[in-house]
Amino acid sequence: MEYQIFKTDNSKTTILIRLMTGAVFLSEGIQKFLFADTLGAGRFEKIGLPIPVFLGSFVGSFEIICGILFLLGLLTRFAAIPLIIIILVAILTTKTEILAEKGFWAMLHESRTDWSMLLGSIFLLIKGGGLWSLDNSIFRNGK
Repeated sequence: MEYQIFKTDNSKTTILIRLMTGAVFLSEGIQKFLFADTLGAGRFEKIGLPIPVFLGSFVGSFEIICGILFLLGLLTRFAAIPLIIIILVAILTTKTEILAEKGFWAMLHESRTDWSMLLGSIFLLIKGGGLWSLDNSIFRNGK
């Protein structure tokens, strides 16, 4: 039985998107624990999110786990879903204020990494892990 969530294309270049998005999410997740006051719970508290200590650890853990899954190309489409939600929340909670206070171009400048991560994650949700992924090896998409 084939499940669409495990399918991938045979593109050799998808690994570039996986490496970029996976490394950034992994790094950001680790930093939420290393620098909790400024990038984790402290930041979540500053922007007014509820239960910031829980959310800092929760989001950081998802970024680490899903970032690793992206790097491996394992359960790539499944891993993309929480990361898309995380980055959308990040854009809505941190960049809309910049848009309101400083304007469109300032918001675009400040959110360039967020948009790259969002589009990279959406790409991986649509395409899967690519030829050089564990998804392809394990689930025999390349046949």
